[in-house]
Amino acid sequence: MIKKILLISGDPYSVNTEIIFKTWKKINYNTKNKIYLISDYKLIKTQLKKLNYSLKILKVDNINQKTKNDCLKLINVNLKFNNPYNISKKNRAVFVKNCLDKAHHLASRSESIGIINCAIDKTLLSNQKMGVTEYLAAKCKVKKDKEVMLIKNRNLSVIPITTHLDVKEISKNINSKKIIKKVISANNWFKKYMRKKPKIGILGLNPHNAELRKKSEENKIIIPAIKKLLKLKIKIKGPLASDTVFIEDYKKFDLIVGMFHDQVLSPFKAIFKFDAINVTLGLKYLRVSPDHGTAVNLIGKKKAKPDSLIKCINFLHKIRK
Repeated sequence: MIKKILLISGDPYSVNTEIIFKTWKKINYNTKNKIYLISDYKLIKTQLKKLNYSLKILKVDNINQKTKNDCLKLINVNLKFNNPYNISKKNRAVFVKNCLDKAHHLASRSESIGIINCAIDKTLLSNQKMGVTEYLAAKCKVKKDKEVMLIKNRNLSVIPITTHLDVKEISKNINSKKIIKKVISANNWFKKYMRKKPKIGILGLNPHNAELRKKSEENKIIIPAIKKLLKLKIKIKGPLASDTVFIEDYKKFDLIVGMFHDQVLSPFKAIFKFDAINVTLGLKYLRVSPDHGTAVNLIGKKKAKPDSLIKCINFLHKIRK
């Protein structure tokens, strides 16, 4: 049986429908056969009409239903709306969670290769500090700190130890155990899916690594974690100075680990733009998403680029061949 790819349409107030349409036009016949869109049928049809796009969409009851490959197969999740781009935040939130829950249910039954979710405004989830990574980790009942957000392309991967936290909360949410668990998860994922033991560089938290002062997070938390990971035969080096590593030294590593979200994502995007995908490690299944937001400023302008979604689909299409 052909394993399926579950594609969640994401936030209705976004360029996601435009990106899905452009992606469908570019991917090949065999890949199309694997894709099942989880969304509201009426919403997608109405948004396509607004964009003056034409696409054959077929509602299906399950992902084992046989259909023609030239149709985009859709599992319907109802959304309350009148205007296709003016939907209440409450209804958007209910819809997004229902789509995520549906995809989680199907993926947990091993009926799919994995999940791709298009961009979602994370404030739609119950806690503004919770992104899709944390939401699905909770659904999977993943043990604390074993879920990992990884941003990758063919040249480099990066992970933040903390994700959607205010800067003032970062230091108190870092500890050696958390670093060790997340690096082990990343190392295991590379060995399983990338078939290699990664070379890992880990950053300090403070400017110039706080000159390695005795009471610094580098000395109290990060260096002890590195020593433990080295004893586990993990190829890791650090703490590296975050103000210089992305000039040239990042090329020596497969993975750079930072202490917080923007410490690694900002330089990564400055170097590679949106040539990347977002992967959640540690779940019961593979979950990826395009490395961009909802782009509400581009709604209706037909300027959104599908490159990252195409990379997500190709990643899942190839990873378990």
